[in-house]
Amino acid sequence: MNKQQLANKIWESANKMRSNIEANEYKDYILGFIFYKFLSDKEVQFLKENNATDEYIAQISETDPETVAFIQEKLGYFISYDNLFSTWLSLGNDFDVSNVRDALSAFNRKISDKHKKIFEGIFTTLETGLSKLGNSPGSQTKAVNALIHLIKDIPMDNRQDYDVLGFIYEYLISMFAANAGKKAGEFYTPHEVSLLMSEIVAEHLKGKKTIDIYDPTSGSGSLLITIGRSAAKHIEGENKVRYYAQELKKNTYNLTRMNLVMRGILPDNIVTRCGDTLDKKDWPYFEDNDPVGTYSPLYVDAVVSNPPYSQHWETKDMENDVRYKRFGVAPKTKADYAFLLHDLYHLKPEGIMTIVLPHGVLFRGGEEGNIRRNLVEFNHIDAIISLPSNIFFGTGIATIVMVLKQKRANDDVLIIDASKGFVKEGKNNKLRASDIKRIVDTYVSRATVPKFSRAVSREEIRENAYNLNIPRYVDSSNEAEHWDLYALMYGGIPASEVAGLSTFWDAFPSLRSDLFSAGSNGYLSLATDDVRGLISSHADVCRFTDGFTAAFSDFGTCLRAELVDAWASVNTANVEAVLSGDIFSRLSCVPLIDTYAAYQILDDCWQRVAVDLGILQSEGFAAARKVVPNMVLKKKEGKDVEVQDGWLGYVLPFELVQETLLKEDMALLSRKEERLSVISSEVADVLSSLSEEELESEAVNKAKDAFAAAAAAKEAKQIRAEMKRGAVFDADSLEQKLLTVNALLDEEKGLKKQVKADAAHLHELTIQTIEQLSDAEVLDLLERKWILPLTSALSKMPEDVVSDLTSGVKYLSEKYAVTFSETEESIHEAECSLSVLIGELEGAESDMAGLMKLKSLLAGE
Repeated sequence: MNKQQLANKIWESANKMRSNIEANEYKDYILGFIFYKFLSDKEVQFLKENNATDEYIAQISETDPETVAFIQEKLGYFISYDNLFSTWLSLGNDFDVSNVRDALSAFNRKISDKHKKIFEGIFTTLETGLSKLGNSPGSQTKAVNALIHLIKDIPMDNRQDYDVLGFIYEYLISMFAANAGKKAGEFYTPHEVSLLMSEIVAEHLKGKKTIDIYDPTSGSGSLLITIGRSAAKHIEGENKVRYYAQELKKNTYNLTRMNLVMRGILPDNIVTRCGDTLDKKDWPYFEDNDPVGTYSPLYVDAVVSNPPYSQHWETKDMENDVRYKRFGVAPKTKADYAFLLHDLYHLKPEGIMTIVLPHGVLFRGGEEGNIRRNLVEFNHIDAIISLPSNIFFGTGIATIVMVLKQKRANDDVLIIDASKGFVKEGKNNKLRASDIKRIVDTYVSRATVPKFSRAVSREEIRENAYNLNIPRYVDSSNEAEHWDLYALMYGGIPASEVAGLSTFWDAFPSLRSDLFSAGSNGYLSLATDDVRGLISSHADVCRFTDGFTAAFSDFGTCLRAELVDAWASVNTANVEAVLSGDIFSRLSCVPLIDTYAAYQILDDCWQRVAVDLGILQSEGFAAARKVVPNMVLKKKEGKDVEVQDGWLGYVLPFELVQETLLKEDMALLSRKEERLSVISSEVADVLSSLSEEELESEAVNKAKDAFAAAAAAKEAKQIRAEMKRGAVFDADSLEQKLLTVNALLDEEKGLKKQVKADAAHLHELTIQTIEQLSDAEVLDLLERKWILPLTSALSKMPEDVVSDLTSGVKYLSEKYAVTFSETEESIHEAECSLSVLIGELEGAESDMAGLMKLKSLLAGE
């Protein structure tokens, strides 16, 4: 399984296993076990890298102080052989929940002094929560055993596996967040929001050789890690990012530490703290046993945070706190600006911060209004980005990302209204890759884009009394539709509304005059009934299509060279940015094409390519020739049991191999399957032709919706016997219909056997074909899987432009196609017809009196 399939499997099983335990709690248990497995496997890997044999590892225990010290020095912790995750698995039926309790207790005793901050108490949540997994030691053992077997296949033994492990960890956190309701915000920032913030931060930090980043409300640590990964792309070498994290809630603080350690970050680059960010004892931080010698103020290159919204906090004596005294103290009922000012204080002079806040911080008055004024006047606010509603789990409130700096070259504030760019996913809205790129590109260029962004001067903000509510500066609302009164009354298309399609007329200068004819009154009419045909074949449009085709004429070849032929050396971290730059460059001279729509096509395709590249680069080219069991869940004795249902291509899908290399076999099977479909339709036609009396035949089932095959065969046998004795039946008789149905059902029965046998043969043939592929065939199939979907989707973009223009023109034509006078005339004709019909009716005196009154009303009397 690839990492997505493995993550799906673990989530589906874990969600069923948690029973009545809240998702917010259960996540701590499964993620805790994943972390223990990581540490356990890491120790085994470390020992084997130092030439330890399996026999030697099996002897490792706390009674060997030299080995304990050696492992502690290198890893920061020690786990004896008896307590290894792999040992738990090997115990089989002898495994007991007490093994876990003993192991966790021993782990806490054997943490090295140097790494106490990272590991001490990290399993407290798991240790205390074991009792919630069952009412007795036996039920707890059963639940824990199921959990450790669920996660045993997560790979953790080489550098590539940090990505797999991190992906699964992130995926599980996001899925638990989706099921945790309001508590989700305590530990998770949606990955897309993290990416948006990370790209903004990384752009600012380009060129730095080392980076310190800090999240004062770190939650699961995913936001901090995403920022670090984006920033690291622009730094030569490894381990150049130092991570600082602070979290108030102990359970969530443990998630932060686990997440950071499991991403392969060096322990020396992790500094964490469990504490109240808004407390007076904020960093500078010191060790209790040596407050003077360990005193160390914290100033970093970037601060990122998604603090709890509008939280109550203690404001007593805070006016003299160094973080707040320049700007003001946030109200005790809303700590939003307290978090913001805390973040700002910890920035280095050239630093940058991004923070997620509720929309209200932009316009609320009182203390918040004063703080906002000071932030503007001291020139710290760099940008405000409005996000779509319902983008965070557990809350639908409108939120923003605010970008601030200690020092800025400009004094305006960039306002971006990104609230309209998203895709609906379940109950929540989600930023697409193209939405994120559009925002980041706009931020970097500080461009003014109608209905999307504008750089607002400080003077204008002053004039608005420091109210930063986004609609004051950027109006992203849809324009109200206009209706032309003259066109409604007399027909024709207003020239002003045709001009509303100006972007098309700019690109196709002579098309407008060929599409529309001008009337004497200055209004227009369509010059053709075949709007799409005229547009598609027009010289201007053909030049546009040809220009697009020319721009991408060698794109597929370039992709083949960069991705397929050079698969082993592709830098998966940066190549998407390179490819998007290439696409944007090619589209620079092509009008009307939405470059961000093109980017979205690239990203959709790239997500699949990246998974394959990760497999090939970590496991080698031979992985493309692998098939793996197709495991599915089936009910067995009332329980979901995982069983094998055939095989799957590990990298190359069976269907792709069949379409490319096994066309004849696939076509033969397809023809038989199509014939089965036709037979089913023909049998249904015969059934629908039966009369009510004929439906009473024994050959028809009790529900009267299908033929009973056995009964139909019996009836047909009797009919054929009668025909041998000389009986003759009409072509439309029940007897002839039953003969037809019987023949069809017999053919269907035989054909189903053939289809089953042919499908099994094709399946086996596909397995053999994949396992025997030549290198050239593998590369060709990779091109078909990776490149063709992208180039094909991009090639359709000019068609989309033509469709959009066609729809716009047709709408204008249909909008005024029926005039008011024509509508009035139709109504009058209908009234006259109804009046005539009323006059022909007869009935009781009272009914007729009412009808006569209606008739007079229709006549306008």
